[in-house]
Amino acid sequence: MDERKWFRVHRRAVAPRLRLLCFPHAGGTAQLFHDWPALLLADVEVLAVRYPGRQDRLAEPCIESMAAMADAIAAALRPWLDRPLALFGHSMGACVAYEVALRLETLGIVPTHLMVSAHEAPHRAEHADLHQADDATLIAHVRGLGDMHSQAYDIPELRELLLPALRSDYRLIKGYRPSQPTPVKAPVTAYVGQDDTSCALDGVRAWSDLTTPHSFDLRAFPGDHFFLVPRQADLVADVAARLAPAGHRGQPAAHMAPAGLPGDVGPTGP
Repeated sequence: MDERKWFRVHRRAVAPRLRLLCFPHAGGTAQLFHDWPALLLADVEVLAVRYPGRQDRLAEPCIESMAAMADAIAAALRPWLDRPLALFGHSMGACVAYEVALRLETLGIVPTHLMVSAHEAPHRAEHADLHQADDATLIAHVRGLGDMHSQAYDIPELRELLLPALRSDYRLIKGYRPSQPTPVKAPVTAYVGQDDTSCALDGVRAWSDLTTPHSFDLRAFPGDHFFLVPRQADLVADVAARLAPAGHRGQPAAHMAPAGLPGDVGPTGP
């Protein structure tokens, strides 16, 4: 396996204390987290998952099984496990991050934190058969969530490129519903938009079933399913506080090395 193709390093820390691995939503890309490094401590290195079937992995087949997706990401992570690792996943990415956390535990690696955003706990979530819907219905659903880039579907050439990955991701998440999910050893923080009609608050709160007692927190922000875009500064400030060393909130990442150092695994373009 070529591990480099799985992750984009948005900006590499000179001497990382820990790494934050971010998982995009269905149809999403690593670009979603491009601005996060500047809002985090200088010693936090930010990686984002590059799912196959989009952008610079467009020629690769999409993965439509949660087990296959999580297995592949966990395997690709092995060279990056020389530092503590925290996970953040948005929407579908929340479930992928959770499954990757479970696989890391089998390697003796417990993430320092699992942060899940805009998705109910796996044993509470219900998903419609949107992967079987016609293009217009699928696009209407995405727009209903408040997808900030949904205007791209108005351009026929882009729509032809974007819809296969989106449909495959919905097929993946539809097939994922563990009835008795295994709790992780890491503390869990769940984030949700106050106006997100796709997530019932009780369902998001049910992530508390999947960690040890007293290791769960829930934060709600103004906004819809994609609250993390307009509320990026507030959200990342909360993430930063949870990742900071005890008693130290630190400075923004002003001392990070530029992209392109040896070992960087991809450009920071769209």
